[in-house]
Amino acid sequence: MVFSENARIGGTLVWYHSICRRQVWLMSRSVAPDKDNDALALGRLIDQNTFAREKHQVAFGDNKFDFVSGKDGALIVSEVKKSSRAEKASALQLAHYLYELKKEGIDARGVLHFPTEKRKEDVILTDSLIAELEAVYADIGANASQQTPPAATQSKYCLKCAYAEYCWS
Repeated sequence: MVFSENARIGGTLVWYHSICRRQVWLMSRSVAPDKDNDALALGRLIDQNTFAREKHQVAFGDNKFDFVSGKDGALIVSEVKKSSRAEKASALQLAHYLYELKKEGIDARGVLHFPTEKRKEDVILTDSLIAELEAVYADIGANASQQTPPAATQSKYCLKCAYAEYCWS
C-alpha cells in the first residue's frame, strides 16, 4: 500500500519518535492508541487541571500547544508533562513547535512543565536542535513510508504504552 501524501508531522509524532519507532508507524497511519489507557488518562487530567487560567490546546497547523502565554513581549509555548521520564522526547516535541512557529516568522521560546515534580525546563531553539529535528523528520518520513511496521522491541516505555496491544497481543 502506498499513501498519496507524506505523514503529517506534528509534535506528538516527534515525541513518539524518541520513544518508539513502531508507535510512529502506527500513528502515521492514524491508528489511535487505547483511549482508556491509564497513563493517557492521567496525562489528560494533569493537562486539564494545571495552569487552569491558561487557554489549553492551542492549535497551530498540525500541532496543538498545551498553552501559550506572553512575558515581556515574548511568546512562550508551554508543554505540560506528567513526568520528566521522557524529557528528551518532550524537549524535541517542544522544539518542533518552536521551529514550526519560526518557519512562519514567529519567534518564541518554550517551557516544559512537570507539575507533579514541581519543576520546569526552558527550551530554546538552536541551530543544533534544528539540525536534530531535520534528521527526526527524515527518519519519520522513512519509517512512515514502510509497508510494514518496525518490529516490536521491548523498552522501559512498554509497560504503560497505549499501543501495547498492537505489539504484544
